Amino acid sequence: MTLGPRPASVAVVVVNFNAGKYLGRCLDALERQTFRDFRVVVVDNASSDDSLDAMGGRHADFALVYAGKNLGFAAGNNLGLKHAAGCEWIALLNPDAFAAPEWLDELVKAARLYPDIRFFGCRMRLADAPQLLDGTGDVHHVSGVSWRRDHGVAVERGVTEPGEIFGPCAAAAMYSRAALEEVGGFDESYFCYHEDVDLAFRLRLRGHRCRYLPEAIVDHVGSGIAGRRSDFATYHGQRNLVWTYVKNMPGALFWLYLPWHLLANLAGIAVCAARGQLTVALRAKLDALRGLPRALTQRRDLQAARRVPAGQLLAVMARGLRPLLARGRG
Repeated sequence: MTLGPRPASVAVVVVNFNAGKYLGRCLDALERQTFRDFRVVVVDNASSDDSLDAMGGRHADFALVYAGKNLGFAAGNNLGLKHAAGCEWIALLNPDAFAAPEWLDELVKAARLYPDIRFFGCRMRLADAPQLLDGTGDVHHVSGVSWRRDHGVAVERGVTEPGEIFGPCAAAAMYSRAALEEVGGFDESYFCYHEDVDLAFRLRLRGHRCRYLPEAIVDHVGSGIAGRRSDFATYHGQRNLVWTYVKNMPGALFWLYLPWHLLANLAGIAVCAARGQLTVALRAKLDALRGLPRALTQRRDLQAARRVPAGQLLAVMARGLRPLLARGRG
């Protein structure tokens, strides 16, 4: 491990696993940031490709942490957090996300302007088609289904004003270090997928809010490593959305929207079956059920620590059938 050169107010954590050429482009973009009081922690999840070649020469002053094995996105970021001592803010950036020069500057300015906001989301464009959006923040539906707002929408048609969102896509986001430590960081049992939605929900249970910043821009390949509809992504997404609902949905809302949650799971299985992934989806749901004892134990602690009324949480979630039907339209 190479230690960063000095303390900084912001640490950018990049979790790498066989990112290939993307990692070098990601780090090059960080070198061009107009805000300079930051350090970079690259966590490598035992990559077997040549992606770490990008750490030599131009980026030798960035910290490199070898995980020793593939910890996944959740545990990889938690490890990066441990190696970002002294930083008030933790920015997360996927290795296939390329930050505009003003990205960090916009995030830090917002943190100063809104001291009551503890995490921030960014405007993400599709790297291969920057005229289209990859997302403008995460939407969480009362059924437990989540998606990126404005995914596939033309940039000029997407949300251009800052405002509150349920949570950010962790491919490009910034969190208060204190808030992350308060809730214990990412749930490492998730490995990857839906872990950022779960983290946002747990932060909101403690009363923390999230703001979308349209001027904090990144170009994101989007599942450039795992594949958006790969068996790997499908399995973890279908499993983890169950745990997120069970752990986090407050009591009255849990029972009120449980039929929606069950229908969403059935619909997810049907969609996967149509894509030839029925076995993958069924295995995900079976493993979700096997993990329910742990999730219920977590639920007890999370709900006991909740600081906001259920109605306040409901106000930032999507409801009804229309948002679910409209979410895939670009």
